Amino acid sequence: MSDSHQHAEVRALPESRLWLAFGLTGTYMVAEIIGGLVTGSLALISDAMHMMTDAIALLLALIAIRAGRKAADLLRTYGYARFEILAAAVNALVLLGVAFYILYEAYRRLSAPQDIQSLGMMVVAIGGLIINLVSMRLLASAKDDSLNVKGAYLEVWADMLGSVAVIVGAIIIWLTGWRWVDSALAVAIGFMVFPRTWVLLRECVNLLLEGVPAGMSLDAVRDEIAGVEGVATVHDLHLWAITQSQPMLTAHVVLAGGADGESVRRAIEARLHERYDLHHTTLQMERDDRSVHEAGH
Repeated sequence: MSDSHQHAEVRALPESRLWLAFGLTGTYMVAEIIGGLVTGSLALISDAMHMMTDAIALLLALIAIRAGRKAADLLRTYGYARFEILAAAVNALVLLGVAFYILYEAYRRLSAPQDIQSLGMMVVAIGGLIINLVSMRLLASAKDDSLNVKGAYLEVWADMLGSVAVIVGAIIIWLTGWRWVDSALAVAIGFMVFPRTWVLLRECVNLLLEGVPAGMSLDAVRDEIAGVEGVATVHDLHLWAITQSQPMLTAHVVLAGGADGESVRRAIEARLHERYDLHHTTLQMERDDRSVHEAGH
């Protein structure tokens, strides 16, 4: 099976599950907003806004999957797979905006707590928890294959924790009458967004800036190539990724003595494939006397 075929299967795998998770999340998001307005709970509205970012993440992931299927053309020779990274970056920025809104609204309400229907708040939050658990189950198998699916999974995971917190808060309000707990929960949910947003945005920026993929070291890869028999030195080494699952490498390899360039190239490619799962490599073989070079994909 070709590598491009493998990547296409990876992108196609989660689509049906993404659609189902999107439908469930979007529908219950509306229910939570209505529930928050009826019960007067800012924590529920915050959780609904958080669920909205889940729905956006799922929708962006679906758009990225469709865009990634478009074949390369004369204008975009790598195809459209990197649209996934752009979508993930947009998702991270949306998360950031929602977090600031939640914190502002919670601060405003802390000074003037409103009446809360704690029983209704708890019932709606339990429903949200069930939806989160179902969505996490749907996304779990594909979260390590796609940056967008990973982002969506992390958001649903955090939203699940938010639902648990809202349930606990509703019980506290019901037992004690402490209305400020609702705003405090909203602040906690808002702060939960920030670290996840940072991780997702950092990964996106690294990929967009052609950074070395996470989990790989340029020096280690250089040493790996230099350790192949017949290699004298390595220079102009570049390591980047089109998407999280498509690392790429180019390098100039100076041959030692009378080493055969084709044999050395094949040995390097085999080692990179075995150690780093690198399939897309372009190696220019050179001799000290700048004789004929050979390139291989």
